[in-house]
Amino acid sequence: MPNVNSFGKSDIGLKRLNNEDAYAIQSKKGLFVLADGMGGEAAGEVASRIFVDTALDVFSRIESLSEQGVLERVQEAFRLSNERILNHVEQTPQHQGMGCTAELIAFYDQNFVLGHVGDSRTYLLRQKQLRKLTRDHSLIQTQIDQGLITPEEARGHSLKNVILKAVGIEETLAVDLIRGKTHPGDLFLLCSDGLTDLVDEASIQEVLSIPLSLPQKVARLIEGAKSRGGFDNITVILCEVIS
Repeated sequence: MPNVNSFGKSDIGLKRLNNEDAYAIQSKKGLFVLADGMGGEAAGEVASRIFVDTALDVFSRIESLSEQGVLERVQEAFRLSNERILNHVEQTPQHQGMGCTAELIAFYDQNFVLGHVGDSRTYLLRQKQLRKLTRDHSLIQTQIDQGLITPEEARGHSLKNVILKAVGIEETLAVDLIRGKTHPGDLFLLCSDGLTDLVDEASIQEVLSIPLSLPQKVARLIEGAKSRGGFDNITVILCEVIS
């Protein structure tokens, strides 16, 4: 497993009364998890916590994994979370409609596997160039792909928060799986849309490229979102590959 330095933080933002984001960092296991809950009456934070706790549970059972083993664990974390959220809603009907978007990245050898559902995102900064590894499962992203609107028009669009896929909504969940090799100096960013709805990718790249500590970079990103209104919860995880 690569040697990974990491830091994460979640901020309630300036407008919300509660934080529906959840995250977990297990650097020794090379596991990093982020979920953004949705659904009223505190159900969103229940969903995101179910996802994070389930991911930690799934990865707690094995110390060393092959590529296939990591892939299976990532898929199992999403499958089991989906099942547990649906079961919770069945037992608690007032939480109907709750679910979460989710990012889960697991490092092994000199590689990573990333699982993605929804409109939270994962980026990779390599040699000071920022690349988005995930594709939003959203109505707006579909319209961008079809050439109906531009990315610039999407930023202020009234339908930008319409999600087409989330954990805990349908019985069958298709997870995006992204695999790749790591290189020393790689910096991975996992974040909820509370960051990316307000801070553009050029600004994110600028912050990540500054020679600051990971906690300082996380703080700058969160403050950037809050200075632009802080309308949502903001969660940021940074994972830096040392060797």
